[in-house]
Amino acid sequence: MSFTLKYSTVGSRLKHSLFHFHFLSTTLTHRFKSPAHQNLHHLLERCLSMRELKLLHAQIILRGLTQETLTLGKLISFCAVADTGNLEYARLVFEQMPEPNKFMYNSLIRGYSNGDDPIRAILIYRRMIGSGLSPNEFTLPFVLKACARKSAYWEAVLVHGQAIKLGIGSQVCMQNALISVYFVCRLIQCAWKVFDEILEKTLVSWNSMIGGYSRMGCRKEAFLLFQGMRKLGMEPDEFTLVSLLSVCSQGCDLYLGRYLHLYIVIMGIKVDLIVRNALLDMYAKCGHLHSAKMVFDHMPDKNVVSWTSMVTAYGRQGLTQSAQQIFDSMPVKNVVSWNSMISSYVQEGRCREALNLFHKMCDSRVVPDEATLVSVLSACSQIGDLIMGKKIHNYMCSNNLTPSVTLYNSLMDMYAKCGALRIAMDVFYEMPEQNLVSWNVVIGAMALHGCGLEAIDLFEKMQACRVWPDEITLTGLLSACSHSGLVELGRYYFDKMISIYRLSHEIEHYACMVDLLGRSGLLEEAIRLIGGMPMKPDVVVWGALLGACRTYGNIEVAKQILKQLLVMEPQNPGLYVLLSNIYCEAERWEDVKKIRKLMNDHGIKKCRAISFIEMDGCVYEFLVDDKRHETSSSIYCILDQLTDHLKSLGYSCSLSSAYLDVEEI
Repeated sequence: MSFTLKYSTVGSRLKHSLFHFHFLSTTLTHRFKSPAHQNLHHLLERCLSMRELKLLHAQIILRGLTQETLTLGKLISFCAVADTGNLEYARLVFEQMPEPNKFMYNSLIRGYSNGDDPIRAILIYRRMIGSGLSPNEFTLPFVLKACARKSAYWEAVLVHGQAIKLGIGSQVCMQNALISVYFVCRLIQCAWKVFDEILEKTLVSWNSMIGGYSRMGCRKEAFLLFQGMRKLGMEPDEFTLVSLLSVCSQGCDLYLGRYLHLYIVIMGIKVDLIVRNALLDMYAKCGHLHSAKMVFDHMPDKNVVSWTSMVTAYGRQGLTQSAQQIFDSMPVKNVVSWNSMISSYVQEGRCREALNLFHKMCDSRVVPDEATLVSVLSACSQIGDLIMGKKIHNYMCSNNLTPSVTLYNSLMDMYAKCGALRIAMDVFYEMPEQNLVSWNVVIGAMALHGCGLEAIDLFEKMQACRVWPDEITLTGLLSACSHSGLVELGRYYFDKMISIYRLSHEIEHYACMVDLLGRSGLLEEAIRLIGGMPMKPDVVVWGALLGACRTYGNIEVAKQILKQLLVMEPQNPGLYVLLSNIYCEAERWEDVKKIRKLMNDHGIKKCRAISFIEMDGCVYEFLVDDKRHETSSSIYCILDQLTDHLKSLGYSCSLSSAYLDVEEI
């Protein structure tokens, strides 16, 4: 019994089995027919569940067979490898062994390399080497698999060297594992060298190379390998086809995807559900809905992946109504299905529907994952729903989630866009690590709130942290200068983009500079800047200058700008409204009437703005003359009373009909 007393942890795990052993022994005997101690290791091979294994383990302890390494090795193997096993139980038994053998080490390494903690497989391998045991062909492939999952380049190189030293480096299973890990570490030449050294290339070898190129998005190289494989008479299997279809999906290459589909049909290759789903996904991501629907309709069996792919396909094309119909028809929905539908609504700007769908998801007892939370936070950002955003943050904290840097960035962006800049900054400084996107978000937040000098200070700290800026960083920085009137600093950073930061001037940077100069009244300099642009100005650039014209009452320049804008977007009501207000402020009423007539003649109507108000933790939206709210009659009654009261005090409550952007408030 020293075995159970040595480690109390395992003893507690087996307590239930020991207490109830006599009661359950009849069940065990009935299933395994009088288990003699010399046959226990054979009985372990016939275990179907951890309950049965624990009963056998209890008998091993009671019979004093804790030194039977063959039997305990099979027990560890079942726990580590079997689908119904328990990896943690295997480790606890392993830890009690005074001298674990190679089979035990291999079982644990295999279990952890396939599980959620591949780093532990590498650590156990190191312990195995330290104990004096030499690895074999059953050890190293799984160690390499763990290295691939964690992109552990140096460990993979050491394993490669040890395989050569042990004389097993030329075994096909080792070479295939090496190809996979080198591709994960983006060492294409090393992968090619290993592939060239394979004397008899199997289908797995070809699939490893094709799959590696597929994961890297290299369509040409993947299909050239496929062509070379076919010339040697090697027939592709489902793994080959899925890798090739996947790389077509990544690059939205409809031509190659159709070629592969045609090849499958002509060659009469029997495809399984996984290949059909890959075909469906390829057509969906290439935007060819008709073909995607055809593949979907002809599928003899559909799983949740098939249905979700169709929801995503329609959502990506902006057809949220069709996506919702398919979503509602799904026999089974998982978290990915809900995420796809929520994301579709967010992308279409229908954020309230996205949040409603999120609530339905929670009511359906589907646990949201990180992708769900990112989409919901994005919806909150767009409509300024700080209450819901805080609820998501509280959910993350109460469930002890460990957010990734992406989720942190979404949380920070939500707080910034909802006006809670201080909390956004707290999130930024609490992050365990910040990436380029994190810095871009926080600089953009400062720009949004008019904190230009603070944005510049963050930009300098970013460089001190050895994070190199990109085009988005400089857009946020120039926008911060614009909103704070920092003309000289804006000019400085705009001029240094190419010489110092090696970034080309994009149209967004020109728009920021035009806005900066325009706000400061430097209209002539802004016009010269536009004239020197290497690309054609877009509506944002002209719109920034037009806004400056309104601020400084420059009607003649505004008229010239409007001509340019109406060519680009003749149906944009905002342009007409802006020019009308410029005329109004200059008291040119005839021109105001002409603009209105022009709008009426062309059927152009001003977009109705949506306003939001937060009351008692709920966010309400309303439009002009909105009667949708259930208490709208009472609201308008009170509004009339307030208007009458103001009039009695001598205030004028009439709205000038000249202002198009005010008359509908």
